[in-house]
Amino acid sequence: MDDLRYAVLIDSDNISAKYIRYILDEMTKYGAVTYKRIYGDWTSSQTSRWKKELLENSISPIQQFSNTTGKNATDSALIIDAMDILYTGNVDGFCIVSSDGDFTRLAGRLRESGMDVIGMGETKTPRSFRAACTVFTNLELLAAQEDENRKEKAPENNRRKKSDKTHGTAEEFTLSKQDVEESIAEIITGNENNGKDTGLGEIGSRLVKKYSDFDVRTFGYSTLSKFIEEMDRFETVKDHHNVFVRMKDSRLAREQLEEYVLTLIRGAGKSSMDLGFTGQKVHNAFPDFNVKEYGYATFSKFLQSIGHLRIEGNNIFYEETAEDA
Repeated sequence: MDDLRYAVLIDSDNISAKYIRYILDEMTKYGAVTYKRIYGDWTSSQTSRWKKELLENSISPIQQFSNTTGKNATDSALIIDAMDILYTGNVDGFCIVSSDGDFTRLAGRLRESGMDVIGMGETKTPRSFRAACTVFTNLELLAAQEDENRKEKAPENNRRKKSDKTHGTAEEFTLSKQDVEESIAEIITGNENNGKDTGLGEIGSRLVKKYSDFDVRTFGYSTLSKFIEEMDRFETVKDHHNVFVRMKDSRLAREQLEEYVLTLIRGAGKSSMDLGFTGQKVHNAFPDFNVKEYGYATFSKFLQSIGHLRIEGNNIFYEETAEDA
């Protein structure tokens, strides 16, 4: 089945440029992005942070001068473009990226026309806009999840920067085999949570959506199947003419992980232990550990499921019970 086609329309007045990577990565779950447009007054200094992101992510800037003080001309331009795109019949859905409740009626109108509407915005986004969308995603949540996972794997990421690039400098080529492996694991785990098998073709399609320059030949392989078969975490299964990819049943015993974490935190005595440091220690002791294979989005959520542990901010505390005393 062909991928669903989406138009991503971004309100630069209400969304920070730091979220663009999370926005485009999240959209790979839904389909192919055929329109990428962002609206704002590009003569204003407030939009300067977006300019680098526009070039790197091939986003078309739509100029809209602020002709009247106190009026948001950007909103009007985005709404008009959305309706124009709707009437072309070239898309199956829209992603409206804004924390502004003024787009509530637009989202409702698009859904009335049979469109899928993915909303993305910050925590401050009004409830009315959230409810008008088919799905609404909190950008701060996406960023926090990504940042936490990156901190946990900091030593590993540093090693990859030095040795896991196939060619060029970090600025010229940043995609590592480990990055691709993590993305494949996320695709498979997400499908398994929804009771779906993961086909080899779906993995190839999702990887290209996420990394437009992905090519297995970069890593010295001629086929995607061989590339995946040589990763320790996955196995391929043939069913007639279809090839499916699954996680190998190589998860560490949860009891072993919990005992290690509890021993680590208890060793800190009455003081707390930093969340990021704990994540690094766990990944050093168990290099194959992947929190998502246990059904958790972040390491902190995994820790909260372990008895005796209490988390406040970035600090982990061990709490004894009456039975321990």
